[in-house]
Amino acid sequence: MSHDANLILFHAPMTRSIRARWAMEEMGLDYRLERVAFDRGNVGGDEYRKIHPLQKIPALKDGDAVILESVAIVEYLINRYGPTPLRVDPSEADYPRYLEWLHYAEGSMGMPVSLLLAHTTLLPEAQRNEGIAKWAKREVDKHLELIAARGLEGRDWLAADRFTAADISVGYLLYLLKIIRQLKDAPAPVLAYWERMTAMESWQKASAE
Repeated sequence: MSHDANLILFHAPMTRSIRARWAMEEMGLDYRLERVAFDRGNVGGDEYRKIHPLQKIPALKDGDAVILESVAIVEYLINRYGPTPLRVDPSEADYPRYLEWLHYAEGSMGMPVSLLLAHTTLLPEAQRNEGIAKWAKREVDKHLELIAARGLEGRDWLAADRFTAADISVGYLLYLLKIIRQLKDAPAPVLAYWERMTAMESWQKASAE
């Protein structure tokens, strides 16, 4: 990580910026971490609002380009700054699997994870809805079963017999579940997968404060 790198990642601990940081660490890219003050209701203040109008994290600056979506940032990095094993090429047999899992985390699993997070932890207690929390937990459990059966049966990683951007995408949601103590009863293949990911040096750097 450099102080004068062209790549600037706007980051706060535990947020989706971990995905981008994880990819950059795995690729050995030179980048600068710009820490954003995570003040509820005014993340990063007026200065950060100029970068990200919704004041969400992450954002990536690469010269004049600014990218806001965490999975899009990962895709940008691996396509722009590859070649890297994180990217599965369209010519590879597992390309369809890779694409599915790359987008699955935010496209399918993200909503119940976010609702579970909100209604067990994030919202003030008076605003939490037990019914929504129970529904979200049931849905999250279905997703974890799907990852175990469709994603990991007979495999260490989701696609192409190696760690890829798809694992970064899904791995972050497992991290959120771990934070709120909702991962412990996940299927055994998912727990073993989580152990493999969190043993990686790139993960340990990306998830550090």
